[in-house]
Amino acid sequence: MDDKTLLDNLVSGGLLSAEAAQKVAADAALLGKSAEDVIYDRHVVPEEEVAKVKSALLKIPFKRVQPETITKELLAMIPEETASTYHVIPLSATSDMLVVGMVYPNDPQSQEALRFVAKQQKTNLGVYLITPGDYDLAMQKYSPYKDAVDAAVRGLNLKSGKGSSAGARMVKLDAGATVAEEAPIIKLVASTLKEAVNQHASDIHIEPQRSSLRIRFRIDGDLKEVSKMPIELHQPVISRIKVLSNLKLDETRIPQDGRFRTVIFGRDIDFRVATFPTPSGEKVAIRVLDPTTGLKSLDDLGLIGKNLKIVQEAIHRPFGLVVISGPTGSGKTTTQYALLQLLNNEASNIVSLEDPVEYFIDGVNQSQVQPDIGYDFASGLRQILRQDPDVIMVGEVRDTETAQLTIHAALTGHIVLSTLHTNNAVGVIPRLIDMKVDSFLIPPALNIMIAQRLISRLCQSCKAAEELPADMAAVVKKEFEKLPADSRPADKSLQIWHAPGCAVCKGKGVSGRVGIFEVLKMTAELQNIITEGMNEQKILDEAKRQGMITLRQDGILKALRGMISMEEVLRETAEV
Repeated sequence: MDDKTLLDNLVSGGLLSAEAAQKVAADAALLGKSAEDVIYDRHVVPEEEVAKVKSALLKIPFKRVQPETITKELLAMIPEETASTYHVIPLSATSDMLVVGMVYPNDPQSQEALRFVAKQQKTNLGVYLITPGDYDLAMQKYSPYKDAVDAAVRGLNLKSGKGSSAGARMVKLDAGATVAEEAPIIKLVASTLKEAVNQHASDIHIEPQRSSLRIRFRIDGDLKEVSKMPIELHQPVISRIKVLSNLKLDETRIPQDGRFRTVIFGRDIDFRVATFPTPSGEKVAIRVLDPTTGLKSLDDLGLIGKNLKIVQEAIHRPFGLVVISGPTGSGKTTTQYALLQLLNNEASNIVSLEDPVEYFIDGVNQSQVQPDIGYDFASGLRQILRQDPDVIMVGEVRDTETAQLTIHAALTGHIVLSTLHTNNAVGVIPRLIDMKVDSFLIPPALNIMIAQRLISRLCQSCKAAEELPADMAAVVKKEFEKLPADSRPADKSLQIWHAPGCAVCKGKGVSGRVGIFEVLKMTAELQNIITEGMNEQKILDEAKRQGMITLRQDGILKALRGMISMEEVLRETAEV
């Protein structure tokens, strides 16, 4: 199976446009990679869909991997080095058959390596095609995080008893340090980073306590303690992270910011590092920027139905401003990146101003503002307009000057994406006017306003339906009466869903998060409201006339479909 065959089948299957396929082929030739790897790296097509097409072409069955079914005894049948080199994982075994999952089953070297393993084991082979994501998860079974931490602690030969984080230096990181001294800490930090990526953590917190070092991951919005270590490990761990992110080792009195990139599970992961002095020593927060979780499609975000249609129409207009609003941590930047990926093509010059750049997107000219040297959003916007842009992304409108320049950019023939801190879509226009934007400039510049929140996604493997309680039923009925007829569910039997927890979600009952949205578009009626004397109630009345689906209504619709919890929707949204 060659690149052209795969791309042709993805195009004929409606998974990839002809233009996108040409770009993938050209980039693959330039980078010296296969088209398949470029697709996986850039998430152009979902991994599972690529695997299904590839499965049909190779006539090798496709299988999703359940890592919890892979035992230590099974792992022993294929050495870790072989599994890592040839992207193969043992899935099951009987007395006369070893079944494996392969990312590249058509690779001759991988086939030869497996034949050697089968000959050693004196067994037959069965092969499934698996996705790179499932392979990465399964590989974690070879080196569980707890075992890696214990091995690192043993390697340091720490003395028992309480230690002190202040001034303790277990590892010499200067030129005289020996490999034996450095190796346990290097392995410990590497294992922590890998485990964070494996658990889809968004942040790592390394926190010195009075007598221990605590490591916590933020997963699905909540912090979870994953390890507690001797306090003697604090200084060497912090030093190792500072070395990776090129920070000053001897500066512990003031916060420092840094960044580094490394390859984990075969993909580039960025880590953004921030230190913070405390009485017990320096605390470190690390933002994990994994493109497989951070770069999503609009469908993955939770934009569906009427909302999705309005957004798609707005971003394909020749110019105009798209504003995404919501509190900190509501996924605004992720939505911006999803829209950028839709607009990213050879014919468009896309320039962004970000603080900071979170994910690097090929084909987009990304720039990070540096306010301490006078390069802020306002000054950056002036420069962007000299770069002949078609699409401009402004990370956030924070002040009057940036707001006015953003409106000006939208009026002068550019598609502009930006964010604001407001509670809902209705609040965007009053906020712009508060920032001294002339009201008569808003209607011709502004296309749509999107508000969003993030809600935990129920585990789809263990969720179960329950009858809707009477108090919730009353709320749902009241919201349904406000919904336009074409947005109401056809099924009249109402039920909610709960997930008790299972092996797939590791007992949590939730897996990832999904957005709930409301989308308000600019209309002639809304233009009149703005120019004739705007107030928020009039805008709200126009939103109802448009049939805008509110955050609460969108959440209720998703809860009834079993995507999210009804209780969390009602807790996180207000009645409008």
